[in-house]
Amino acid sequence: MRKKSRYIPYLLMMPTLALLCWLLIYPVGNVFFTSFRQEMLNRPKQNAFIGMDNYIRIFSDPVFWEALWNSFRWVVSEVLLQMVFGLGLALILKERFRGCGIFRAILFLPWALSGVLVSLLWAMMYYENVGVLNDLLQKLGIISKAVAWTGNKNTAFWSLVIAELWRGIPFFSIMLLASLQTVPEELYEACRADGGGALARLRYVSFPYIKETLVLTTLLRTIWEFNSVDLILNLTGGGPVHKTTTLAVYLANTARRDGNFGYGSALAVISFMILLVLAASYLKLSGFGKEDSL
Repeated sequence: MRKKSRYIPYLLMMPTLALLCWLLIYPVGNVFFTSFRQEMLNRPKQNAFIGMDNYIRIFSDPVFWEALWNSFRWVVSEVLLQMVFGLGLALILKERFRGCGIFRAILFLPWALSGVLVSLLWAMMYYENVGVLNDLLQKLGIISKAVAWTGNKNTAFWSLVIAELWRGIPFFSIMLLASLQTVPEELYEACRADGGGALARLRYVSFPYIKETLVLTTLLRTIWEFNSVDLILNLTGGGPVHKTTTLAVYLANTARRDGNFGYGSALAVISFMILLVLAASYLKLSGFGKEDSL
């Protein structure tokens, strides 16, 4: 009887494990399988197993290399800027002052908005003829005529960066503020007594406590920004002339717009491999999860 009861927990877990396999393992496995096939909605009779042809095509595809470079620029600029501004705001909001709660609520508001709504708000601000940004800059005398911010190849990319920055900063602020609030106040007082300034307190007191959170949030934002498509698709669609086409956007356009699921799946596998290597390397180099030696 005891022997049989040992297997009861595993039997109770079986429905959950089966659901996880259906929702996670099967879709991932299907993407890998489809990447070795030609799967096109507009030519179903030509769908067949083609081996490594999709992968060979990827590495000779100029749009892929441009999308990969755009992804690198997008992720680096977004994560670095969000981390710097997020840490700065977290340090400010850590201090107690009148109206602190209201400022925190306002700061966290962009994170609560959906990507489609954020895209709509920034699209209205970026409108060439009736957008508030052009109107404000013209009144200040900074520009002489209206600029198509998301339609100009010289401004489209950085216009998207600013819009995504506004949405992404609260995530870093929330996580880092929560981590900063765990730092004992006595350590700050001891640092002040030893003559340590603001930078010394940040480096020797705050940073050791927030290091694990900083590494984790940076990794999560890297993955999310690498896979970000909603803002880019809604504001530029990857244009003009692929200047804002990241790898995730190229993948989405290939599968959704062109109906080429085979090539899109191969792009998804390449993206997965890139993220896997980046995540493993980052965690290894940062020493995440390892206790600092005292």
